[in-house]
Amino acid sequence: MDERFDFVIAGGGHNGSTLAAYLAKSGASVCVVEARPECAGGQENTEPSPGFRIDPHATYLYGGAAPAFEQLELARYGFRFVPYRSIFGFVTSAGAAVNMGSRWDQSIGEESLRAVMGDQTPFQGLGQLLQGEALRDFLRSMFWTAPYPADMDIEPSEVPWVQCLKKMFGDILPDNALDMSLVELLDMTVDYEPLKVAQSMAAWYCGAHPTWDGQALPSLAGSLLMGYTAGSPRGGMHAYAHSIIRCALAHGARIITNSEVEEIVVENGRAVGVRLGEASATPGRVIRADKAVISGVDVSQTFLSLVGRRHLDVGFAQRVSDVNFKGGSLYVASVACRELPRYHGNPEFFRDEVYPSCVVWPADSYENLYAQTEDVYSRKKVPELSPEICREHLSMMVCTHDVYDETRCPDGYRLLSPIYVQLPPTHYDVDGPEGANKVKAELTKAVLDLLADGAPNMTGDNIVDVWVNTPYDSEFRNAGMVAGNWYGARQSEDQWFSNRPLPELARYRTPIDGLYLCNHTSHPGGLCLMAVPYNLMHILIEDDLVSPGPWWYPSPWHVTDADRRLAEV
Repeated sequence: MDERFDFVIAGGGHNGSTLAAYLAKSGASVCVVEARPECAGGQENTEPSPGFRIDPHATYLYGGAAPAFEQLELARYGFRFVPYRSIFGFVTSAGAAVNMGSRWDQSIGEESLRAVMGDQTPFQGLGQLLQGEALRDFLRSMFWTAPYPADMDIEPSEVPWVQCLKKMFGDILPDNALDMSLVELLDMTVDYEPLKVAQSMAAWYCGAHPTWDGQALPSLAGSLLMGYTAGSPRGGMHAYAHSIIRCALAHGARIITNSEVEEIVVENGRAVGVRLGEASATPGRVIRADKAVISGVDVSQTFLSLVGRRHLDVGFAQRVSDVNFKGGSLYVASVACRELPRYHGNPEFFRDEVYPSCVVWPADSYENLYAQTEDVYSRKKVPELSPEICREHLSMMVCTHDVYDETRCPDGYRLLSPIYVQLPPTHYDVDGPEGANKVKAELTKAVLDLLADGAPNMTGDNIVDVWVNTPYDSEFRNAGMVAGNWYGARQSEDQWFSNRPLPELARYRTPIDGLYLCNHTSHPGGLCLMAVPYNLMHILIEDDLVSPGPWWYPSPWHVTDADRRLAEV
C-alpha cells in the first residue's frame, strides 16, 4: 500500500530524527524510514557485559549551544544533563599531568597550568569566557547558521563567526586568521608545546586536522563545543537520542524501522517518495511525500545509489563521486577495570573528584602529532607496532565518563570508554578495508601497553575486559560511518561552510526538485549537534514548505536567497 505524508525522511540517524521532531512540532505530517532496528545512528550505547554501557561511536555532547534543547523542549522527553568538573587533561612522558578543569570549576585548570607554566598562562579568565553568551553566539554563528549561497560576494570580515570573534576580542584576531591552520594560530598565542599538542589532538578528534590551511577557527571551535558543554547526557548518548525520538513521536511523527530505502522515487524531475528494498518488512512499498523527500543518507549514497545516475547530470555525478571522505577514522577500545588510570606526574591534579573525563596521552611534542598524521594520511596504514614506534606514533584520547555518571558501569568498577586512536579510513588503507582488522589483536596490545606506560597501574588484574571497534567494524555496524569515518566528509577548506559537500549542495537543496539533504556530509559535518536539521529548517521555511510556531527562532546570521538578491541589486 502507498502512504502519503508531507515529508518523508530517508534515514533515522541523529539528523533525520531531529528534523522529524522539528517538522512534526511544526504541524507537518512526517515519516522516518530507517534500515536498522532502531533510530539514532551514531548516538548509540551498547552493553557488551551486564552493567557496562560503552560508546562505540559518539561519546560527548558537543551540542550544548544548540537552540533545539529549548525549541524541542527535550527535558520534557527525558533528557538529563550531567556536568563535569573536569572535561579535559593531558599527560607527557616527562611527567607533566595537566588538568584543564571545565567551565563548572575554573580553578582546576588555572592551578594546574600554573604548576607547569608559572603565572604566564595563556588562558587566564577562560572560564568566564566559556560561560558567556559571547562564546555561545560564536559557536552558533559557525555551526548553527546555514551556509551562505556559494556565489554570494562576502568580505572575510562579514563571515558570521568573524563578526562574533571581533565582539569577543576586538582587533586582536590576526588579519589572516581565516587562512591559517590551528597549529599556526597556536604558535602565535601559546608557548608551552604540550598544551599546543593536546589542543591540536583534541581539535583533530573534534573536527578539522590542526595543520589544514583555512581551518584554524573551525578547528578550534570544534574543541570549544566540547568545552562549552562540559558534560554529557545522563545514561549515555542513546538517552539523548531517545529524548529526540520521543519528542518526534509525541508530535505525531511516524517512524518505520527495519525498512531500508532502496530508491528515492523521482518522477518528472521531482522527488515524490521512497521505495523500500527487498529486505524490508514490506518490500517494494512506496511511501510518498507531498512536499519533500529529505535524505539523511550521505551525499554519495543519496545520489549515486538512491536517486541513480539516470536522473543526474554527468558532470554533477562526477563531482559527487569526487567528494573527499579522507577525514577521521577511529580505532575505539573500551576497557572495564577496577580503578582509574593513575598517570605518572602531578597526581594531585587527577584526584577522583576532579578526574578529567578525557585525557590525551602522550602529549609531548608536535613530532608525535605529525608522525600519527603521516600514518593516517600519507602511509595510510596502522603504524609499526613495536613499542618504540608506538611511543612516537600513537597518542590516544582516554575517556572516563563514569567518573561523573554512575550509570555507565556497576559499582566497584571503572570504564574507560572510549579510548580513541586515529587510523586511516577503510577506503584509503593500503592493506585494504580490513587492514586494521588484520592486526586487531596486536594493535589492541600496543594501545594497552602504551596506556600502561603512562599509567603503570593499568596492567594485570586491574583490567577486567576489553571491547574493540576498528574503523571497518564501525562501518559494518553503522552504514552512516562511510569508511568508518565520523566526519561524513573531510572537514577542510574546500569542504566547509558554503563549499560543503559541494557549493551547489551547501544550502541543503539539490538539483532534484523536492529533494533536500540532512546528513553529516552537509555543513557543519559530524558530531551530534542537532545543527544540520536546525539549519535546514531555515531553507524549508524559506521555500514555504513548513511554518513553525512562535517557539521557533532563526539564526540572526541567516541569509535568505531574497537577501542575497537584494544585495546584488
